[in-house]
Amino acid sequence: MTVRNEAPTEGAGEALEVWIDQDLCTGDGICAQYAPEVFELDIDGLAYVKSADDELLQDVGASAPVPLPLLQDVVDSAKECPGDCIHVRRVSDRVEVYGPDAE
Repeated sequence: MTVRNEAPTEGAGEALEVWIDQDLCTGDGICAQYAPEVFELDIDGLAYVKSADDELLQDVGASAPVPLPLLQDVVDSAKECPGDCIHVRRVSDRVEVYGPDAE
């Protein structure tokens, strides 16, 4: 696994949320290794995001806030994900800043 040492700058200081496209999830678990506070593998072998109170969010397209102290871990998860299924977007305009659809 490759980990960036510099802090992410895109979206820094803005409220961000993350969601996983389970249709593309390979169940590799890299996301849960990087940020277990945000991601978890369920019994179906797929990764899901977790709410701030540690509840697994299994609805299609469910998103969770990205805590600023975990931003780097969430970004690394998106970059290292073999399924390219992790999407990080700004809450304000829903523009993807990290992940496969980031501009």
